[in-house]
Amino acid sequence: MKKEEIIERFIRYAKIDTQSDPLSTTFPTTMKQFDLSNLLCKELLEMGISNAKVDENCYVWAEIASNIPSTHPNYGKVPAIGFVAHVDTSP
Repeated sequence: MKKEEIIERFIRYAKIDTQSDPLSTTFPTTMKQFDLSNLLCKELLEMGISNAKVDENCYVWAEIASNIPSTHPNYGKVPAIGFVAHVDTSP
């Protein structure tokens, strides 16, 4: 992916209103927080990660190892990597 494409993608993500509601008692605190999670899930599916999903708490889940082969020379001998991101913002 080219530098310009990465910047464009980041800006597209940053434009999505994911602000949390400090008075809310739900999780996520606003339904609009699903907008970013659903976009991320859609992009994972488009990358070929067939088991990507968004759960009822707005978490995006995907097992990349089962869908995309490793290019690491010691594949199978190295630990798995997990990525975690917090997608809402503070008021």
